Amino acid sequence: MDISQQQIRKEQILSAALEVIVQKGYEKSRMDDIVKVSNLSKGAIYWYYKSKKDVYLSLINLWVKRYSAVLNHITEKEKPASQQLQDLFEYFINQYENDPDVFKALLEFWSMAGRDADFKQQVNRVYNEFLDLIRGIISKGVKSGEFKSIDIDIAALSIMVNIEGIIWFTIFEAGNIDARSYINTIADFISSGLTKSQSGDSNG
Repeated sequence: MDISQQQIRKEQILSAALEVIVQKGYEKSRMDDIVKVSNLSKGAIYWYYKSKKDVYLSLINLWVKRYSAVLNHITEKEKPASQQLQDLFEYFINQYENDPDVFKALLEFWSMAGRDADFKQQVNRVYNEFLDLIRGIISKGVKSGEFKSIDIDIAALSIMVNIEGIIWFTIFEAGNIDARSYINTIADFISSGLTKSQSGDSNG
């Protein structure tokens, strides 16, 4: 089996693992569940992954690679920082609408990160890379004069936390508010808070 076929097989297993963790949660899921959903043999799965934990750590790693490629592409474009932030928000709301299971699984990984050092390390890696990307956008806006002179770390953390608010919609009913309305409103608030006034006053 060549490398491309191995990668396809791994992604088949990880896709099954995502479905299982959303349905059963991490603690109640078993390798046998992943075997059943993947339509592969147990031996085929154990060839690539030695345990359930190994499967789910690999799933997080896959997300890091996949989403980093997309998000880095957003920041590489020659667009104003404000537009890059808007593209970032748009990407996540589209992701939620197309595949909310990713956000549901993230809840499980949050929970595991509080109890398992390996999961904590992997989840921290995800968030640190995301924070670095947001910091880069804000720094670009400050340097260009588009954004106010602000604490970049605090601003980046605030943006990340607000994007994560999408996860709330995977758990609770929000009445007449949908996830897209939430993100659009939050994006407007953040943009207004970051952007300099027309007078050019760095304090707003």
